[in-house]
Amino acid sequence: MNDYSQLEKRLNYTFKDKQLIIEALTHKSYKKPYNNERLEFLGDAVLDLIVGEYLFVKFPTSNEGILSKIRASLVNESGFTLLAKSIDLGSHIYLSPAEENNNGRHKPSLLSNAFEAVIGAIYLESGLEVTKEISVKLLEESHPKIDLKSLSKDYKTALQELTQATHGVTPSYEMLGASGPDHKKEFEIAIVLEDQMIAKAKGKSKKEAQQKAAKIALAKLKG
Repeated sequence: MNDYSQLEKRLNYTFKDKQLIIEALTHKSYKKPYNNERLEFLGDAVLDLIVGEYLFVKFPTSNEGILSKIRASLVNESGFTLLAKSIDLGSHIYLSPAEENNNGRHKPSLLSNAFEAVIGAIYLESGLEVTKEISVKLLEESHPKIDLKSLSKDYKTALQELTQATHGVTPSYEMLGASGPDHKKEFEIAIVLEDQMIAKAKGKSKKEAQQKAAKIALAKLKG
């Protein structure tokens, strides 16, 4: 568990400060005087910038709306979970026995947060250029094709078209609640169709929660 050599090999990066990587891998359930939430906060902002710049350069003729849509499809929990899995991050995280038994190593939210924390740690130690090189390499390996068509799965539009055709009505989205600190709010949204709740999901933004719920609803309705 203390051997980060495999993780460092996958990242193609060696940490000079081992305490920094330990902190990045420590979930709050592990009951230490430190955890990875502060590094996760930093990594989130760093990844937003790196992916934003990457898309700005990659698509010189695309407008702000298109770039925002592509970035939103990459910079989110499922996007970061994919990157975390590509470096087998789950097997290196420090968890409490309860979280371990709760399948914590495979939880998207936990993997995504730990990935952000690791990126935050690399940024703190080595700056933006090194972090960018590592992040872009992982991004391109996990997404062989980066463009709007292959990335933007607009489940809300697809659901609307389906329900219009099958029920003659469109679904409504209702906010069930929001939880968590301001910088890491989680929203829960329900989809209601003809007075029936057909799906609900959580996300880091209302949009993300709506898309996740629409994906679930589509799967249900298509049976």
